[in-house]
Amino acid sequence: MIVIANNEYGAIKVSREVLATYIGLSATNCFGVVGMASKTLKDGMASLLGRDSISRGVEIIDKEGVPQVNVYIIVGYGIKISEIANNVIQRIEYNVQEYLGVKLAGVKLVVQGVRVLD
Repeated sequence: MIVIANNEYGAIKVSREVLATYIGLSATNCFGVVGMASKTLKDGMASLLGRDSISRGVEIIDKEGVPQVNVYIIVGYGIKISEIANNVIQRIEYNVQEYLGVKLAGVKLVVQGVRVLD
């Protein structure tokens, strides 16, 4: 659990699963992101994860009490990857801080595949 706030009534906490799902949704709502990828590559192929397992492409690491996240995505062909990456990182940092009140230690983005857009 990640503590968001403490007050006289107790602590407000968010589970790692909720944080991972929120980060996954923030990433997939960015232009150019086709979907989330698995954290591990099997047989050298990046597998596209469905909407049910959107949080499986997110890894949360505890860095001195502050979460650092690794996000694994698949991008669309023909779009500048550096622009997509910057947009995804900014959106994740903003959404998590603004809507969950959690300050991240950092966001590491891993592009594990490129897919042709239909």
